[in-house]
Amino acid sequence: MSARSLLLFAITCALWGGSYLFMKVALDDDVSVGFILFIRTALGAAVLVPIALRAGALRPAFGRRGPLALLAATQVVLPFALIVLGEQWIDSGLTGVLVAAAPIFMALIAPWFDPEERSSGRALVGIAVGMAGVVLLLVADLGGLGGTAVIGGLMVLGAAATYAFAPLLYKRSFAAVPHVGAMAAVMLVSAVVYLPAALVALPTHAPGVLTWLGLFVLGAGGTGVAFWCFYELMEDIGAARASVVAYIAPMFAVLYGVLLLEEPFTVFTLCGMTLILGGSWLAAHRAVDAGMD
Repeated sequence: MSARSLLLFAITCALWGGSYLFMKVALDDDVSVGFILFIRTALGAAVLVPIALRAGALRPAFGRRGPLALLAATQVVLPFALIVLGEQWIDSGLTGVLVAAAPIFMALIAPWFDPEERSSGRALVGIAVGMAGVVLLLVADLGGLGGTAVIGGLMVLGAAATYAFAPLLYKRSFAAVPHVGAMAAVMLVSAVVYLPAALVALPTHAPGVLTWLGLFVLGAGGTGVAFWCFYELMEDIGAARASVVAYIAPMFAVLYGVLLLEEPFTVFTLCGMTLILGGSWLAAHRAVDAGMD
């Protein structure tokens, strides 16, 4: 990769991996779920919309209103909400690991949308390996923490499953729309959806400086800049190589959680993370073999 691509790769991994940390900091400061979601998407839109307007890419995205609503629901509205809700009961690092199961769910559902995406060989092995990692984390790592932790883990897995629909919807309805236009439109729609929840649950106290800083980095950085960097990276090196971000970002999430929040890192976490990331890579192997870019 070029120096520019390496920089885009590093920024995306660091910011996406840090998103779970920033959400956890806000939750620990009693900031409401609705307020976190609105600030995240509104700041993300503030970064992406000017870029999309300059490129003339926003109008084509809004010209597909029905598909845009579905893309917003699967790319942001539902998964973002499930992640924050689930992270109320589980650690930030574990959240990042469970979200990494998205390629496994995509391998399971893709054949129903596109017969050419049927999984076989190593992809099927990857699904089995990844699911074994999910079960290990839910039973061994979260099971001992009580029912709420398991519920939180299932919510995050629900987010990963929802994420799996977004690329399929994008491929079907937005292939001719520039990436930045589609994502800017998605963030705008999502911010509008989250606004009522934010207004109903405004902070009842003044959040700390670190909380506000974390929310800013979460929205402008992890949602705005990181999405732009990722799609620029796809343009530079292709989707298959850029997808490696999905396997590195969770490691950043775990590292941040252990070093900055003193979250535990058990042998079950290590084993589950290895199985999920390895299974996700194998489940997505077909796309790499096909040279998708």
